[in-house]
Amino acid sequence: MVQREVLDRVFAALSDGTRRDILVRLGEGPATVSQLAERAGITVTGLAKHVKVLEEAGLVTTEKVGRIRQCRLGPERLTDVTAWIGLYQRLWERRMDGLDVYFTLRKGTER
Repeated sequence: MVQREVLDRVFAALSDGTRRDILVRLGEGPATVSQLAERAGITVTGLAKHVKVLEEAGLVTTEKVGRIRQCRLGPERLTDVTAWIGLYQRLWERRMDGLDVYFTLRKGTER
């Protein structure tokens, strides 16, 4: 089972729209903090704080090249989240299948 703290950090990072937009942009390829800030319409300092949250959650990796900080998607944490969501998806699918059977049987007895 995935550690609770890891999931807490990832879901907290994903709870902010700006950070989700950063991930969408990085899905297109690497970008600098300045490029991300310009696209988001916020200051470089403000965006750097968002990147730090994403980095601490393992969703983004950064590399300093000279004076520029390059950002890339970090692939590992979404795998953890996908596994956790998949567990509950299967649970709910079984419950919905059970309801479907129940209502199908109920329809048959009403006739």
